[in-house]
Amino acid sequence: MDNSTLTPNGTDQSDTSENVNYPDNTYLHFTIAAAIAIVVCLIGLVGNIIVFWYLCFKIKRNKYTVYIINLSVADFIFLIFSIIVLVMFINTLTSTNPEFQGKESVYIFLEIFYDSAQYSGMFILTAISLERCLSVLFPLWYQCRRPQNLSTIVCASVWLIGCSESLIDNLVCTEEAFTTQTSECTAVQIMVLGLSIVICLPIMVISSFTLLIKIKKTFRKQYPKKLYIIIIVAVLVFIISVIPINFVWFLMYFQLLQSNIVTIGFYFASVFCLVLNCTIDPYIYFIVGKKWRQKTSHSIQDALERAFRIERDENDDSKSNKTSNTSSQTNLSSNF
Repeated sequence: MDNSTLTPNGTDQSDTSENVNYPDNTYLHFTIAAAIAIVVCLIGLVGNIIVFWYLCFKIKRNKYTVYIINLSVADFIFLIFSIIVLVMFINTLTSTNPEFQGKESVYIFLEIFYDSAQYSGMFILTAISLERCLSVLFPLWYQCRRPQNLSTIVCASVWLIGCSESLIDNLVCTEEAFTTQTSECTAVQIMVLGLSIVICLPIMVISSFTLLIKIKKTFRKQYPKKLYIIIIVAVLVFIISVIPINFVWFLMYFQLLQSNIVTIGFYFASVFCLVLNCTIDPYIYFIVGKKWRQKTSHSIQDALERAFRIERDENDDSKSNKTSNTSSQTNLSSNF
């Protein structure tokens, strides 16, 4: 996704007539919006650093914390490069001479890391949703047949896919290719939309509904597992904030927006949605892991430990399933 064209100077630099018609306070509004987005990014950086530190060095690691660690790294990288892009955007808006030699190459370099983190984060969230769904649907098979290093293998594969997608997207869909709508760039845009809408979105939705059904069945007996709530809320935030952005970029690519000022408005809306998604994630873990019924203070480590304490629960589920199966077989044999 090429952000270098998304400035009030217009996607087409030769179109100066539209620039003159911009309201006098347009530059000020976009500068303030970019500054607010940077503040939100800083808040997200703090949260993701805390989650990464505690899950890596303070809390015993399990198969799901591996996913969360990688998701925190993806969110951290995305927020860092978002800050850099936004600072350059502010410089373009406020500086008297914003152009410099190699600016296009710098933007491509930033976009490769920016998109790599975004795509990898989406795939990691999809993977953890799918794995948790499989653990609910097939608990015995999941406990006995799941490879021990599956989380590490999946995360490594996801990073490879996300980085590859970003390289293809930014090297094939350059600023010129994006503007002229080349056949190669069109194919890449369709691929990017397909991966998010056709593959990731259905998996997340189906997995979330499965977990919701599981929560509904067990809610009367016990409080639902916190990891269920974390995954459902994180997926919901992702769907609301990120998925619409893919349609916005599609509208921008096919030039269906009315003007450059509208394009910039949609761009800032997309930036805020993406930044909020990466910022909210770590605070979801803190809130869900907190004990609301007790007034005593608890540390962040306690909250995270409660949020991702799943090994005992899963073992209990598998034992109860085995016990129920054994009792049913005993009853059948006694009847005969």
